[in-house]
Amino acid sequence: MEITDNIIYAGVKDRSLDLFESQYPVPNGVTYNSYVILDDKTAVLDTVDKRAGSQWFDELEKALGGKPVDYLIVSHMEPDHGANASRFLELHPETVVVGNAKTFPMMQQFFSIDLRGRSLVVKEGDTLSLGHHTLQFFMAPMVHWPEVMVTYEQTEKILFSADGFGTFGADEGSKEQWSEEAARYYLNIVGKYGVQVQNLLKKASGLDIRMICPLHGPVLKEDLGYYLDKYKTWSSYKPEAHGILIAVASIHGGTMAAAEELAEFFKKKGEKLVEIVDLARTDVSYAVRKAFFYDRMVLAAATYDGGVFPCMESFLLHLKSKNYQKRTVAVMENGTWAPGAAKAMKGILDTMKVETAEPVVTIRSALNDESRESMKEMALGLLS
Repeated sequence: MEITDNIIYAGVKDRSLDLFESQYPVPNGVTYNSYVILDDKTAVLDTVDKRAGSQWFDELEKALGGKPVDYLIVSHMEPDHGANASRFLELHPETVVVGNAKTFPMMQQFFSIDLRGRSLVVKEGDTLSLGHHTLQFFMAPMVHWPEVMVTYEQTEKILFSADGFGTFGADEGSKEQWSEEAARYYLNIVGKYGVQVQNLLKKASGLDIRMICPLHGPVLKEDLGYYLDKYKTWSSYKPEAHGILIAVASIHGGTMAAAEELAEFFKKKGEKLVEIVDLARTDVSYAVRKAFFYDRMVLAAATYDGGVFPCMESFLLHLKSKNYQKRTVAVMENGTWAPGAAKAMKGILDTMKVETAEPVVTIRSALNDESRESMKEMALGLLS
């Protein structure tokens, strides 16, 4: 697929993968993107995952049309992009590898390859001329590995953005579809590193960017402001909507029944956006995305083994690891003889930069008049 007259897409669509990074469901697959720039000198930007290696080498040879490869640009050494570097260099002994000071030690950890006379170390702002095209390199440490760098092609004004602006899914879809899967991808994989992403966005703001070529997902060619604004919001941890997520960890249904009654109460009081997520039946990556979407959240969980039902604990630990912040969170526990879920949930919340709402609601088995009034009081506090 031609991106421009001299830049060719040589990536692979993988529709057979079930779990990205062995943890995130990808029902619509994923792409491993690789790019070829044909000029006086030829450059290949990144390889692909090992599972897609055979198809990638076929696509690559078609794109090259028999031309030798002068440079392999390594944006990111994570195996879904760097896994075929060693095999590629065996097949293309003429190629020089371009990376930064942190790239090559990682490459030696993954492969035992001799790069003497075949490596070019670049630093912030360095350029590399291919003839008509000039590549400029910008370091993007911890977006989301320490060796990550992005490449800006000065002539056609294309940003090769590594994992930035990547998304799950093997099909392009609409901007709205991109937004949901890109958010799930970003928040679960890169979300911890908001400050580092903001630093990269500042660098990008000084460039005239007409196209973004990420390592996963579609090439972005139009309305780039939309995609940049999404990244500014996600990386600054700002909510995308004024609304309430009720995250529920229910064992036998009593806690879910209370959550459903709470949702109806919110709606009767005029709250337009209220969503319930069943943590026991929803993959945590989707729940994390929803938590970041709204500005308020209610945690409703059953007590389990003196603490909190495990799916709630897992959810909160994921949020903590992704720097969840700038939200208001209320807590509702359920326990038949010794309610302990609230203490466990608050113990994790206290390590995050969130505001906790009062009162804590305690249900004993099922809502009664007393706990219902406490729940309404908590709800009104979130609405004020």
